[in-house]
Amino acid sequence: MSKLNTTAALAALLMATAPIAYAQVSTAPHTSAPATSVIGSEIQPDQFRATKMIGSTVYDVQNRDIGKVKDLIVDKDGRVAAVVVDVGSFLGVGGKYVALNISDIKTNNNRLTLDRTKEQLQQMTEYRLEDRNTGAGTSTSPATGGRLGR
Repeated sequence: MSKLNTTAALAALLMATAPIAYAQVSTAPHTSAPATSVIGSEIQPDQFRATKMIGSTVYDVQNRDIGKVKDLIVDKDGRVAAVVVDVGSFLGVGGKYVALNISDIKTNNNRLTLDRTKEQLQQMTEYRLEDRNTGAGTSTSPATGGRLGR
């Protein structure tokens, strides 16, 4: 048999057996429903994206700009422990950070509002994003996964 005929015969044999190898599907009835995610498949109306919130302007009830969201502090259980707002700065200079409960901030039409004035926020205790004693808050997230803060 020539080399061409041998190659053609081998190719025909592979093509004839290939569907058998890929068609091995179980015909047994499924005993359980497909797994569904507890989280869901899309963002819900009462949820927001952290990337949209960080950097957003916070307004008071009179629609005045009172600061910008600097960061979200997440606890070890994955809950937002605090929303850090930069108050009183001009071009990033002269302000201070204050921490608010996430429940204090209202979202309406992609706007963040707070039932406090800028003056009330400026009276609050300054929130430090870095702990001088432990170094918490100084590490960046690892680029390839792993534990935070290392």
